[in-house]
Amino acid sequence: MSDEQTEPQTQPQGENRQRRNNRRPFRSRNNNRPEGSEGNSGENQTGENRPPRNDNRPPRNDNRPPRNDNRPPRNDNRPPRNDNRPPRNDNRPPRTEGENASNAAPESENRPSRDRGRGGRRGAPSAPIDNNLREFVLKNQDAHKNRLNPHYKLNLEGNDKVRITPLGGLGEIGGNITVIETENEAIVIDIGMSFPDEEMHGVDILVPDFTYLREIRKKIVAVIITHAHEDHIGGVPYFFKEMQFPIYGTPLPLAMIGNKFDEHHMRDFRRYFNPIVKRQPYKIGNDFEIEWMHMTHSIIDSSSLAITTKAGTIIHTGDFKIDHTPVDGYTADLHRLAHYGEKGVLCLLSDSTNSYNKEWTPSELTVAPGFDRIFSQAEGRIIMSTFSSNIHRVYQAIQYGMKYNRKVCVIGRSMERNLEVCMQYDYIKLPKNIFIDAEEANRMNDKEVLIVTTGSQGEPSSALFRMAIGEHRHIKIKPTDLIVLSARAIPGNEGSISGMLNYLQRAGARVANDRDIHVSGHASMEEQKLMLRLTNPKFFLPVHGEYNHIMKHRDTAVSCGVPERNILLMSDGDCIEVSTKVMRKAKTVKTGKTYIDNQNNHQIEDDIIIDRQKMASEGMVVLVAQVSATDSHLLTKPLVTSFGLVADRHDKAFAQEMEDVLEHFLVNLKPGLIENPKALENDLRQVVRKHIYRKMKKYPLIVPHVFVM
Repeated sequence: MSDEQTEPQTQPQGENRQRRNNRRPFRSRNNNRPEGSEGNSGENQTGENRPPRNDNRPPRNDNRPPRNDNRPPRNDNRPPRNDNRPPRNDNRPPRTEGENASNAAPESENRPSRDRGRGGRRGAPSAPIDNNLREFVLKNQDAHKNRLNPHYKLNLEGNDKVRITPLGGLGEIGGNITVIETENEAIVIDIGMSFPDEEMHGVDILVPDFTYLREIRKKIVAVIITHAHEDHIGGVPYFFKEMQFPIYGTPLPLAMIGNKFDEHHMRDFRRYFNPIVKRQPYKIGNDFEIEWMHMTHSIIDSSSLAITTKAGTIIHTGDFKIDHTPVDGYTADLHRLAHYGEKGVLCLLSDSTNSYNKEWTPSELTVAPGFDRIFSQAEGRIIMSTFSSNIHRVYQAIQYGMKYNRKVCVIGRSMERNLEVCMQYDYIKLPKNIFIDAEEANRMNDKEVLIVTTGSQGEPSSALFRMAIGEHRHIKIKPTDLIVLSARAIPGNEGSISGMLNYLQRAGARVANDRDIHVSGHASMEEQKLMLRLTNPKFFLPVHGEYNHIMKHRDTAVSCGVPERNILLMSDGDCIEVSTKVMRKAKTVKTGKTYIDNQNNHQIEDDIIIDRQKMASEGMVVLVAQVSATDSHLLTKPLVTSFGLVADRHDKAFAQEMEDVLEHFLVNLKPGLIENPKALENDLRQVVRKHIYRKMKKYPLIVPHVFVM
C-alpha cells in the first residue's frame, strides 16, 4: 500500500462503521500491477519488497499474527488499533505468473462473503458446524411438530363422523343446549333457559324449541349436565314433560334439578338421575364414553366434558374460568385436559362469553377484602344482593357478616333453596343459629342484621326490587341501609338495574357496587388461550355467547395455532359434521324459543305473544254491529271501542268514522257473503285495517263482531 494515509476521524469505538473508519484506505490490488508480477501476499502492489517498520509507533495490543508482506512501515502518527478485530484469513490462492489484472478473477468471487463469520465482518472466518448437533436440532423440530399438530395424533384412516348441533346459546346469553349425535345415537348437553326482552309481554322465561329433539327422540340415549346454572338446567322440567331419558351429572346440578321437578309436581322423574364421579369415564349407550373434569366457575361443582366417540374425542368446556385459588380449594383439572390434549382432541367447544377481556379473570377470593372493608364501615343494615347460584359469593358475605356479629336473613325463594341444598350436601358449612327470618330481622338492631337477597339484575319480581319500590311484605328500605350489589350487569339488563338504583337512592339508601366486590365466572382471553393450548384441538367451535364474542374467540384460536379453515362460527340450528379429515356444515334444523308463564308453568302460544305485541305498539279496535239478513243494512248504531289508538276525547269522532266505513262496506257487500258471518268479519277486518293505516299509519288489532239478524 502507499505510505500516504488520511488522518483518522475521531469517533467513539464499538460500532462497525466507526471501526471501519480507522482502517487504512483500501486500494484495489488490481491497480498499478505490472505485467508478470506475482500476486502472492509476500509482495506489495509494485512488486518490491518492503523493509521492516522503523517508526516509533507503540506495539499492537491485539492478538493478530505478524504481517508477512514486507510492506514498509507507516510513517504517520495514527494510534494503534485496539478494536480486537481478527486478522483477515481469506486463503486466496496466489495468481500465476504472467496473469495480468484483466484476467484476474473479481475480488468478490475470491473473498469470503461479508455476511459470513463473526458479526458479518468481511474476511471473518465462519464458525464450524457440528453435524451431530445439527442432527439433533432437526430431531427436536420433528418432536415439536408431532407435539403441536393434533393431525398426527388422530386416526386418519377411519371414516366415522359425529354431528354437533347447537339448539340454543349462540347469538344470545343463556338458553344453552347442544346435541351431539353419531349415526345411531345422540346425547343432549344441558337444557337451559333464557329471559325475555321487553317486547315479550307476560312472558317470564324462554326455553328452547324441542322440535328437532322430537324428530330424533329414538336416537337420544341421555341428557348430560355440565353445571347447575339456570341457563343450563332451567329448561329440563319442560323437556321432561314431553320426553324422559337418563340424566347424568354431578350431585349439585342433579339436586337443583330435583327441586325443579318438585315444583312442577314431577317428583317421580328423580328416578332418571345418574350421579357421576369426576375423572371416571362412563359408557353411555354404545357410541359414547364421557368423562366429567372439574372446572372452576361462579357456581360450585362445575365440569367440562371429554366425549369420546369412534370419530375422536370432543372436549366441551361448559362455562369455566381458571381459578388457581378457589374458595373450596378445588382447582380446575388442567391435568386431565392436558391428558386428552396429548392423546389427541378432534374438536373443542369452548366458552366465549368473556372473549374481549384481555386480563386474567380474578379469583373468587379477591372479593373478600372488599367485603371486609364495606362491612366494617356499615352503620346500619347491610342488604347484599348477588346471583342466587353464586354460593361461594354468598358464603364469603355470610362469613364477614359473622365476623362483625351480624345475623343473616336470607330472602328470595331461589336464594333460600340453593343455599339450603349446598348446606344439606356439605358443599358449604355454616352454623344454623346465625340465620333469622324476616320478621325477626325487623325487631333487631340494624347493626346486627345482614340481609342476603336476590335481585341484582333489577328483575321486577325479585325481592330487592320489591323492597326498592316499597312493596315487600317485610323489609322496607331505610336511609341507614347499605345496599351491596355484588354482580355484573348481564347485557340487556342495564336499564332495569338503573331504574332499581333510582328507587333505592330515592329511599335514602347508600349503594355500594365497587369493582372489587365482584369477579366474573367466565374465562378471559388468556384463559381461553390456556384451554386451547392444553387441549390442542384439530377443529374448534366457539360457543356460549353472542356472535361478536365467538368471532373474537376465533381470532384468539388462530393466534394459538388453530388454522382458520378448521374453525366454524355456528348459529343455532347449524348441524356441523366432523370427521378426522374435514369439518363442514351439513344442514340447518328448526330452532326457536318457547314462551313460558312462570305463574302457572304453562306454555304461551306464539300467536298470543304476537297479539300482545301488536296491542302494545299499535293499539286495538273492537267493532260490534247488528246487520239485517235481508237487505244488509245496520239495524242499530254500531259499538266502536278503541284502545291505545286515539285519545279519549276523540272517541266519538272515531266511532262515527268507523260507522261510515261499516255502512260503505255493507253497501258494496259481495253477493252471498252475508250468509257466511266468519268470512264477513274477515273482510270487514281488512277494510277497517286499510282505512286506519291510510289515516294513522298504524296496524291495530281489529276485533269485529257482526251479528246477522
